[in-house]
Amino acid sequence: MPDSRVPRRRRYLVCEPRHFAVQYAINPWMRPGEPVDVIRALDQWQKLVGTYRAHGHTVDTVKPVPGLPDMVFAANAAVVVDGRVFGSLFHAPERRPESVPYEAWFKSEGYEVYHPESVCEGEGDLVPAGRWILAGTGFRTTREAHREVQEYFGVPVISLTLVDPYFYHLDTALFVLDDDTIAYYPGAFSPGSREVLARLYPDAVLAGREDAMAFGLNSVSDGRHVFISPGATALAGRLADRGYVPVPVDLSEFHKAGGGIKCCTQEIREIRS
Repeated sequence: MPDSRVPRRRRYLVCEPRHFAVQYAINPWMRPGEPVDVIRALDQWQKLVGTYRAHGHTVDTVKPVPGLPDMVFAANAAVVVDGRVFGSLFHAPERRPESVPYEAWFKSEGYEVYHPESVCEGEGDLVPAGRWILAGTGFRTTREAHREVQEYFGVPVISLTLVDPYFYHLDTALFVLDDDTIAYYPGAFSPGSREVLARLYPDAVLAGREDAMAFGLNSVSDGRHVFISPGATALAGRLADRGYVPVPVDLSEFHKAGGGIKCCTQEIREIRS
């Protein structure tokens, strides 16, 4: 395949895992009491940030807050489309305080932040995909929140039902490669949602369960480079066959909390000129 994929510079928001730990269980990956190597997590996170910057992307940081061990998962704090910020209302009470420091950061940068009335977990379940927003439900974000998102952004929202608790957020089962293409694991979705995805994306890159369980779909793409878990080898091969460039980044310490590359990465989408 010709080397025709073109990267687009992105702006990412991240949070240092200074207080990262598994202190409660809100998904099947989390086992309270299992030791977390914070030094290793910090090293992995710094390598992710360095890799983004080495590929020409801008990275901003939110200061971590003691007592919020999942604050490192910046993607869940909001979704930003055309410079407008739709905040989060977390399903788990333990995570609800995370919204405060993220909202403060956005306001310090000059953004207004919309407060959802329904449970909504940011880019965890809201994935901007060109002409529409793909929206997950079933475990966290509610369908009522999908309606709020559509009213706020004025962008069509496609609701998708997740059925496997290991893929509790949409961004663990699907990611956007560019405005026209996605990669996803069909087994994470209800039969009707699989049919919707097949109709919308007949040329999607499909992943098997092994790569999905290796957090291969919790990836970030700039349109050419795909920052991906090194354990998702078959998926990386399929992406390379389609002209994308896999960039392995190991965030395995974060898998203990059910997170990976995308979970740690909030994309700030400004209005395109």
